[in-house]
Amino acid sequence: MSPNAAPSTVSARRTIPTRRISFEDSLQDIPKHFAADEDLISSYVIAALSSVFPDGEDFFVRSVRHFRDQITDPVLKREVAGFIGQEAVHGREHRALNDRLDALGYPSKRIEAVVRWALAMREKMMKPIGNLASTAALEHYTATLAEILLSDEDARRLLGAPEVADVFIWHALEENEHKAVAFDVYKAVGGTERTRRITMNIITVGFLGGMTVQVVLSLLGDRETYRRGRLRTSLGRLRSNPILTRDVWRRLRDYNRPDFHPDDHDTEALLEQWREELFGDEGRLTAKPAGVA
Repeated sequence: MSPNAAPSTVSARRTIPTRRISFEDSLQDIPKHFAADEDLISSYVIAALSSVFPDGEDFFVRSVRHFRDQITDPVLKREVAGFIGQEAVHGREHRALNDRLDALGYPSKRIEAVVRWALAMREKMMKPIGNLASTAALEHYTATLAEILLSDEDARRLLGAPEVADVFIWHALEENEHKAVAFDVYKAVGGTERTRRITMNIITVGFLGGMTVQVVLSLLGDRETYRRGRLRTSLGRLRSNPILTRDVWRRLRDYNRPDFHPDDHDTEALLEQWREELFGDEGRLTAKPAGVA
């Protein structure tokens, strides 16, 4: 795809609205171990994900925005604007969640600081196209996990507290709305297949390894980890976790297929269902947005 290429049929109908929404007030009363069944590990995994989102989303925006002036396809330019708007709101709302988690004793703000520093170092050391390749790869991770969350009731149940679930389900909807934007920008500005696949392999090791370290260190600082049977019970539940399956791993690794595109996984019907569920006339988040830009 070149910067002047005609938009695809899928791109021409993609909707990427910037929803002005605030969860801050509703998050004030969530309990310490908010995941389903007060599960220890799930609570810390969800908290770790939220902790990396604010500065990660800012990095995504900077990576895509760097190439915005090189895009002449009007459809893709419009999608880039939607991508930037959505990611900016994601970062703000996850900071609000992280503030609450920090007050509950999670190391969320310390993790935010580490992520901010690491990404700043990366941007100094890497070329812009490399940062865009990283963004496209990480967007595949978030879109894949988001699709599972939207399509699997057991995955949604793991989120526990409805207030936390609302944040992640809203985020999942919008991740799938803009799942192809960074990828399409990367291809449009001449990103190579070799760099794309190598970057994904590096991201896989770094992201999964980093998340594991964060969760382990967080658990070590919680008294409940040392309560008899608490950690063992939580570890046992991992065997039935809908995220930790071979199918999910296969979907993630599909990114390395030579002819891969994010729209190969058609989620339009799923998105329509959740737009209505969350923001329809009777949607459960309809009253939250201050407006749609």
